[in-house]
Amino acid sequence: MVHYLIKISPEMAVKSDPVRRKQLRQMRRNVRRMMRQLDERIDVRPGWDRIDVYVPGEDPEAEQRRTVEHGEAAGLAERVIHYLQRMPGAQFILLVDDLPWQNFEDAAEKVTHVYRERLAGKTFAVRVKRRGEHSFSSQQLEQFLGGHLLKNTDAVGVNLKHPEIPVNLEVKRESMVVVRRRYPGQGGFPIGTQEPVLSLISGGFDSAVSSYMAIRRGLQTHFLFFNLGGTAHEAGVRQMVRHLWADYQSSHRVYMISVPFEGVIGELMTRINHSYRGVVLKRLMMRAAERIANEMHISGLVTGESISQVSSQTPLNLGLIDQSTDMLVMRPLVFMNKDEIIDVADRIGAYWMAANMPEYCGVISDRPTTRAKKGRIERDESFFDDAVLDAAVANRTMTPVDQMLESEVGIDDVPRVNTPSPGDVVIDIRHPGEAADAPLTLTNNEIRSIPFYELNHRFAELDAGNRYLLYCDEGSMSTLHAGHLIAEGHDNVVVYDPGE
Repeated sequence: MVHYLIKISPEMAVKSDPVRRKQLRQMRRNVRRMMRQLDERIDVRPGWDRIDVYVPGEDPEAEQRRTVEHGEAAGLAERVIHYLQRMPGAQFILLVDDLPWQNFEDAAEKVTHVYRERLAGKTFAVRVKRRGEHSFSSQQLEQFLGGHLLKNTDAVGVNLKHPEIPVNLEVKRESMVVVRRRYPGQGGFPIGTQEPVLSLISGGFDSAVSSYMAIRRGLQTHFLFFNLGGTAHEAGVRQMVRHLWADYQSSHRVYMISVPFEGVIGELMTRINHSYRGVVLKRLMMRAAERIANEMHISGLVTGESISQVSSQTPLNLGLIDQSTDMLVMRPLVFMNKDEIIDVADRIGAYWMAANMPEYCGVISDRPTTRAKKGRIERDESFFDDAVLDAAVANRTMTPVDQMLESEVGIDDVPRVNTPSPGDVVIDIRHPGEAADAPLTLTNNEIRSIPFYELNHRFAELDAGNRYLLYCDEGSMSTLHAGHLIAEGHDNVVVYDPGE
């Protein structure tokens, strides 16, 4: 039996007793839900400031060696620590041995057996905690164990302030717990101890990290997606949403709400001045998000904006965006640099999904303003047909994230060519402004301009006898759309990548 001991975050520990007990009860429920998904035999037991998890099976370190050496699938104990490390509310998780307490000499032999290999060439410090009445002090046991380890291991010495290897032991009445491994946790608060929120997610770095940061603070986080790029865009975002749910909040059911915004984009492009489209688009999203959140009895929105990262995110423009809603808008990334955001995305396993997600919002505006004026915004919005926004909200879909199977969200590799064949038709899916600034020219092939936000419904109108090469500047948007046209049964689509 493998024993993991979950230590709660200091933020929970310093709460008043009633609040701490309430949060700890919620965390135990979360652990039990997650563990039941792995194996019904896993036993979860409460403690005053901790949670004990007992996992049937063998040592996780032996499992890990087999995984590395023989390519075997991760064992149960390995999978358990994977999820416990990602559970909000846990400061760290300890892999421990439960042993009977006898005397100093017996404890020294057992501790030496656990730590001998790890102490070679390292400094260490012994930390002992005691509970109950004993004839010795914690300091006396620490000194005895330290001396024994110095004599019987290849440790280079003791460093009480900054040890390379802490040696932890807890003695409780007639038993002792020896800590074999210490794994970092997420900290924060357990999911379900705060109000739920609705996170606006596009699948890129910013919205993925802001959603994660909301989850880590104990906010049950539902996902709101404004679909600007058709089925291809949605499939990529579904992949990101499922990852964030599965790794960080699978103890709770959350929903992904998808709002078809292609019609809104079409209306925006024809009615709104080009320099104001970015700010107006965000205001329309806020208006739609507020309506959906109210229907779900959610009182807060989460977005991934960071000050001045793009033109719509200047303080002045963010203020105008917020004026479109009465709802609380939370921006966890507002003062973070882009490299810091990307580092977090990498750490939470979202980097490659985000890196391959095109930035649709960024291609809507042409020469966008950084200092929008309220009167001008309101005047331009008066030209917008609100019935288009109403229709988009009415046609939204709402899917429990746990019902989105992994097989539904992956993007398959798609064929790519760097030289079109005779008869190939190249489709430039860039925003018309981008295409006008850097026209694509080919001598022997027809080029059609079909913006990404029109591609999904216009592709079916094309001659099925032709082969179509999708083109965009970076290749990510064309890859995403080609992959999902292929998934929908179109076998005449490839990506045109002249840079290869």
